[in-house]
Amino acid sequence: MQLTYNTDYSLRVLMYLGTRQDELTSTKDISEYFKISQNHLVKIVNKLGKLGYLTLKRGRYGGGIKLAKSADQINIGEVVCQMEPMDLVECFNSEKDTCRITMSCRLKAPLFKARQSFIEELSKSTLKDLL
Repeated sequence: MQLTYNTDYSLRVLMYLGTRQDELTSTKDISEYFKISQNHLVKIVNKLGKLGYLTLKRGRYGGGIKLAKSADQINIGEVVCQMEPMDLVECFNSEKDTCRITMSCRLKAPLFKARQSFIEELSKSTLKDLL
C-alpha cells in the first residue's frame, strides 16, 4: 500500500504550515521547500481549503495560505480519508466492480478490516502530534 502523491503532499503542506501557525505562506515557498511542482501543489492547497483545513487569501501582496484550524483539531486519519481513494481493491467500489468472484470472495473482508485498522491508527494522531 502506498499513499498517492495528493495525500503525501497534503500531509506535508499541513506539517509545513503547522510549524508556522498564524503566518501566511505562499505555495511557491512550499513547492520550493519540498521540490514539488507548484501547479500540482496549488490543486492540493485548493482542495485542503475547500475541506476547511486551510485559509486561502488571494493577492500578490498580503496573500497566502495558513491553517484554518489549530493543529490539535486536524485529525490525520480524517485528512487521509478525504484525500486518499480508499478502495484497496475494485470490489470496494460497487459502481466500478467488474470482478467475477465478488459474491463468493473471502478476501474482501480481511482487506476491509485492514483498511479500518489503518485508518483507526492514523485517527489516533492529530497534526499537533506530528509537529
